[in-house]
Order: sequence, then structure tokens, then C-alpha cells
Amino acid sequence: MIASLDITAAIRDGRTYLQKSFWQPPFKIADVTEDRRRPTLHLMQMSASPGVLAGDHYQIGIRLEEGAVVHWHTQSYQRLFSMDSPARQHVRVDLAPGASLTYLPHPCVPQAGADFRADNRISLSANSRLIWGEIITCGRKLNGEMFQFSNYRSVTEVFLEGKLILKENLRLLPQRTDPRGIGHFEGFTHQGGLVCIDAQIDIARVIPLLSEALAAIPDIAFGITALPVNGFALRMLGNHSERLMEALKITSEMITNEDILCKPSFRY
Repeated sequence: MIASLDITAAIRDGRTYLQKSFWQPPFKIADVTEDRRRPTLHLMQMSASPGVLAGDHYQIGIRLEEGAVVHWHTQSYQRLFSMDSPARQHVRVDLAPGASLTYLPHPCVPQAGADFRADNRISLSANSRLIWGEIITCGRKLNGEMFQFSNYRSVTEVFLEGKLILKENLRLLPQRTDPRGIGHFEGFTHQGGLVCIDAQIDIARVIPLLSEALAAIPDIAFGITALPVNGFALRMLGNHSERLMEALKITSEMITNEDILCKPSFRY
């Protein structure tokens, strides 16, 4: 199945609204905003398909106009079914100055024989904020199906004012290399990550505070790296999706707590 989804969000009277939207089956967008008085627009990406199938090709475009604030939700775990041909997903994100996007999707679950290739290209402008998360699991763990997919590749490129500032290339080929070995998952079954780029947060404060908060979550290992621009990359390993999802939520909440993490020059 070939399908596309495109949205543009803008701000009006201090609140973000969906300015333009287009989608093809199986996609659908739902506005799940609860507090209409706040500037953030909460949108949920929904799908009528049970998961990603062989030969699927999805194209997703997200554009936020100046000052728009969007939290992009997913409906459920992304299931990658057994495939005899690869499935592809291309995501393009364009943030205007002062725009903010938070994306913390449900984990991806590749089943035996799945072949999935994702390409994410994110373009940021001055003073825009990005919180971008990802979780990949070993498969249907409770069914005894661990790392039996054929290929999982996710490439994420982040540009700031047209300059490449971050590129992540995650590729898992379990039939060639056991992901549970040394230098890979090292006994863990799930991997999570988050990229935050925000000119307003105080990185010198956020990293130790975040490290302390994440250390309280049992059965995960993590590392936080400061980026060459004002931001950081978080990488985690664990054995339970729920704990990695909790870690992403805690991270996002800390980042957006301006009283704690914003630089003093931005508080007034």
C-alpha cells in the first residue's frame, strides 16, 4: 500500500490549530487536545491497518509555522509483519522559527521476517524546538520471538538552518549479527532514544538532573551526550517497553518544565 499524510499547523490567537491536512487510507488524524486554553495542539496519527505490511510505502509530512506547538501522538504499537519485500517510511519535518514539535511514538515491534526501512529528515529554524523519540523492540518477546526479523533500518537527519547537525543510522541485521552481543544490546532486548534540540534549555543543568531521574527507573541502562548545538541525545537499553516509554515521558516533561531547565536569560 502506498499512502501519504501531510499536515500544516499554525498559531492563531495564542493557540495552535490545524491549518492544512491531507491523508490517504489507512491514515487518519485526530485532534486529541484536552485543554483548549493552552497553546499546544495534540494530534494523534491513527491507522486502519493492523500494522505495516510487505511493500507498504508511507510518506509523512509535518510543517509547523512560526510559533506553532504540536505534540504528535501515535495510536498504538507499530507492528511490522512478516514480509517478502521491504516496507518503507519517509518522514519530512519542517519547523519554522519558534515552532516546537514533540514526537514520542509507541514502540516498534518487528515480527519474524520483517524488513523495514525508515528515513527521517528534520529541518529546524532558529529558536525552534525538537523532541524526537524512538523505541525498537526485539519482536513478540512473550511468544518467544526475539530478533527474528530480517532487517530494521532507521536513518534520522537533523538540519539547523540548512546545516546538518545530527545523523543517526540504526541498522539491525539479526541474521548476520546477534544484537544481544557485546557492543550491541549486551543482553537487553529493547532500545530507546531521544533527541532534544532547544536553544532555551540549560544543558549544563538538564543532563545531571535527567541522569538522576532516569537512574531511578529499574532495569535500564542509558547514556546522555551533549550535541554540538544546544541539545542532547539520549540512548537507552532495557527489557520492557513500558519502562523505556516512561523514561521518554520523564525526559520530555523535564525539558518542557521552564521553571527548572530554561536558561535565566529566557525566563523573563
